[in-house]
Amino acid sequence: MRPIYAATAALAALTITAPAVADHHMENPAMANHSMANHAMAAALADARRAADSARDQYRHPAETLAFFQVKPGMTVVDVVPGGGWYTRVLASYLGKDGKYIGLNPDVAHSNSPRMAESWGGLGKTFPKSLSDWGLSGTNAVGMNSDEVTEAMHGTVDRALIFREMHNLHRIGFLHYELDTLRDLLKDDGMLGIVQHRAKAWAPADYTDGSRGYMRQLDIIGLVEAHGFQLVGTSEINANPMDTADHPRGVWEMPPSWGSKDEKLKNLGESDRMTLLFRKRQ
Repeated sequence: MRPIYAATAALAALTITAPAVADHHMENPAMANHSMANHAMAAALADARRAADSARDQYRHPAETLAFFQVKPGMTVVDVVPGGGWYTRVLASYLGKDGKYIGLNPDVAHSNSPRMAESWGGLGKTFPKSLSDWGLSGTNAVGMNSDEVTEAMHGTVDRALIFREMHNLHRIGFLHYELDTLRDLLKDDGMLGIVQHRAKAWAPADYTDGSRGYMRQLDIIGLVEAHGFQLVGTSEINANPMDTADHPRGVWEMPPSWGSKDEKLKNLGESDRMTLLFRKRQ
């Protein structure tokens, strides 16, 4: 099956279909929106600007993951630490002209790592060039740091997403402030989606402090719920049971980094990952 149609089929399987209306001459709005979302996702994944990204789709499952997070075209979505823009290049297209993509980096004043503070500072100034480099200039995408979030933005975001960055936010002192910021930004019915490298439940604390990239699922849930969120559900979409998650140098020994060049890890895919969805608690 070609990837574009596989992504569409996965979305169809993950989305609850609304019951048919009695009048068969009338189109069910829920079904129409579902079809439009499928089409938008298929087009986003097939976009030529993702040519270098698509090899990772089989490990990162963007269509299935965003369907689980209930992300739809027209939404306002915050992507925390967009980094190299892998998900930016999916979301900026998928959300469409009526949607808005916000790449959000932490407020560097809350970092305990000068190096990371420097690398993550000033996203609002650097993001336009990144968008240009990615061929996304003119899209409804912006970048900013958390200290640039205004009170007028509170309650305006449909989804906040954190892809493989919880360990960085945690280990260098950003996490608590960022979770509070995201809660303020989300609408009353807004949700937070997280994909994170998953440690074994019995992994020791010195392995799961973020320095090796892996964190325990129950720890993540506890940290997030302590900041005013409620767990909605978990998914094994991004699980990889072949990852033993006990590498001395951490997640960076797994592809695509493959830092240790251990041949046993080369063809195992990417790290085992938890996929979690939270609702803003009222």
